[in-house]
Amino acid sequence: MKYRKFVSADKKTELDISLLGFGCMRLPVIGDDMAKIDEAEAIRMIRYAIDHGVNYVDTAYMYHGETSEGVVGKALADGYRERVNLATKLAYWFCEKPEDMEKMLDEQLRRLGTDVIDFYLLHDIEGERWIQVKKWKMFDFLTEMKAKGKIRFAGFSCHGSTPAYFKEVLDAYPWDFTQIQLNYIDQEWQAGMEGYRYAAEKGVPLIIMEPLKGGKLTDSLPEAIQKTWAKLGASGKERTPAEWALRWAANLPGVMTILSGMSKMEQVQENVRVLADAEAGALTDRELAILDEVAAAYNKLIVYPCTACRYCLPCTSDIAIPMMMNYRNDWELYGHNPKLQAEFDMFVEKKPSACTECGKCERNCPQQLPIMQVMKEVSEIFE
Repeated sequence: MKYRKFVSADKKTELDISLLGFGCMRLPVIGDDMAKIDEAEAIRMIRYAIDHGVNYVDTAYMYHGETSEGVVGKALADGYRERVNLATKLAYWFCEKPEDMEKMLDEQLRRLGTDVIDFYLLHDIEGERWIQVKKWKMFDFLTEMKAKGKIRFAGFSCHGSTPAYFKEVLDAYPWDFTQIQLNYIDQEWQAGMEGYRYAAEKGVPLIIMEPLKGGKLTDSLPEAIQKTWAKLGASGKERTPAEWALRWAANLPGVMTILSGMSKMEQVQENVRVLADAEAGALTDRELAILDEVAAAYNKLIVYPCTACRYCLPCTSDIAIPMMMNYRNDWELYGHNPKLQAEFDMFVEKKPSACTECGKCERNCPQQLPIMQVMKEVSEIFE
């Protein structure tokens, strides 16, 4: 396993972090119920990864219907906790008042069977949540929890819609690290490569999530994408789409670790193999061109060219319209991949069927997109 250096914001701590991080949002489940984790298999997979050099394990309060942390705690028993850097996230939007944040952290410590969280994140700082972060003085909370010894390093994850938004959050506090979604087809999406470069310039260790877009870049490939991969197979190297995607992320020197949510032992084994010899700057210009062509082929499949400018918000029905536009596009981009349904069920709080067709969003949309029609389409597909 390759390792990269982590340096804390105060420069007092240096750690070697495995290039592959085990993300615990997509653990194996029994049947179709995301809250029923196959504990024996999940524990076997997590321990296999640790035994093969992975020393960063990431979970969150809400994953798998709030059961992920408990299973991770069991996996890290029998001496495994001492071998990893443990990360989890504060789901502060579940808290009714600021005092509830420490109560949630204490609950997480109990679930995980540990006295301290190594890497603690404010989960998904976005829109109104950013307002809540500042109103509740969560920076002071993080500093206090460090002083109490309940967390070691403070960070945040962000699905912010623009690089400017990500930069604003990054500049607001002396973060020890940050976590963004980044992969070869999302270079201009959310924080994107611009956000990556900004974090690298500031020296803030960066964690990549969704390098395979939850497996959507590796299975149920649309015909157009299959043809593009076949056409570009003359690169001289036989690699799966998953390996190409992981090596693209590993090619970036500012990346500390790459999180992958793995639901099968075969995925763990492949990811360990790939990131055992991946180096920053190792991809050739030709290989990077291959990935750019595949990304271009994906982008041609976009049905509705939403730029996530957010002019459609706030929605009078509290629907996260840019997210719904994204789900509609992804349904075509990733060949009606059933994994999208699981993500929709987990993350969408206000369903698109709640749309009252007031028309405010369409009047404000600079792209003149048929948003109300899209809400119907997303509801028909996912609800």
